[in-house]
Amino acid sequence: MLTIGAVAYTANVVPIWEGIRGYFEGSDAEMDFVLFSNYARQVDSLLAGTIDIAWNTNLAWVRTVLRTGNQCHALAMRDTDLTFATVLVARAGSGMRGLDALHKRRIALGSRDSAHAAILPVHFLTLAGVTDVDFLRIDSDLGKHGDTGRSELDAIRAVLDDQADAAAIGINSWEAIGRDELMPGALEEVWRSEPYCHCNFTTLLPAERTEPWVTHLLKMDWNNPDHRRILEMEGLRRWVRPQLDGYASLFEAVDRQQIPSRW
Repeated sequence: MLTIGAVAYTANVVPIWEGIRGYFEGSDAEMDFVLFSNYARQVDSLLAGTIDIAWNTNLAWVRTVLRTGNQCHALAMRDTDLTFATVLVARAGSGMRGLDALHKRRIALGSRDSAHAAILPVHFLTLAGVTDVDFLRIDSDLGKHGDTGRSELDAIRAVLDDQADAAAIGINSWEAIGRDELMPGALEEVWRSEPYCHCNFTTLLPAERTEPWVTHLLKMDWNNPDHRRILEMEGLRRWVRPQLDGYASLFEAVDRQQIPSRW
C-alpha cells in the first residue's frame, strides 16, 4: 500500500482524499493518505521516506528536484495543471494594457512562496524589462504556496482600496471571480502569462512501485458519476501524464531570485 501526502489548504481536502482512497479500494494499488499543514513539511517527509508520493505544487516540485539532484519523478497531474497562468488585474477602467503599462506602478503580490502570485509575476516583469515597479507583498497564507488564494484576495483588496495599481493572481482565482460574479465589473485584466504547469504527484520510488497506482488513477472517468464527484472537487476532468517542460519558467525564476529551498 502506498501512502500519499497532501496539504490541507482548505477543509474540503479531507473529503477529496477520502474519495480518492475509496476509488483505489479493491484495486491492485490500494493507498492511504496523510495531510500536512504546509508544503515544506510535506517535501521533508517525502525525502525522508515517511510518505511515498506527494501531491506537490509547482514550487514544491522544483524544490524536490533541486534537493534530490533531479532524482525524483513526476507521475501525473490534472488536465488543468497544464494550462495554469498568472493574471495581472487592475480596477476596471484603468486603461492599463500589457506589462509596459506597469512601469512605475505599485503591484500587489500574494505570499512570497506562491509561484503564480509572487515568484513568476516578478520573473515575467523582469524579463519584460519592467523593473521600476514597487511591490506590495502580502504574506497572508505562507506555507500553502498560494493554494488557499487568501493572499490573492488580499492583493485584490489592495487594488480596490487604492493601495496598489494592479494585483498578481492565478488564473483559477480570476476565473472564479468571473464565474461567481463576486466583484462584477470591479476589475479588468491587464496581462496574462503564457500557460505553465502547476501541481503534480511527485515520488522518489522506482516506476515498478508506482506505475500500478498511476495506471489506476488515469482510469478515473468523468462520465462515471462516482468519479466525477471526486474530479469536480479537485478541479479537473481527467488525470494526465506530466509535461515537465511547463516548469521551465519556474526553475529559471527560482534560480534568478535565489528562492530558498524552504521557508
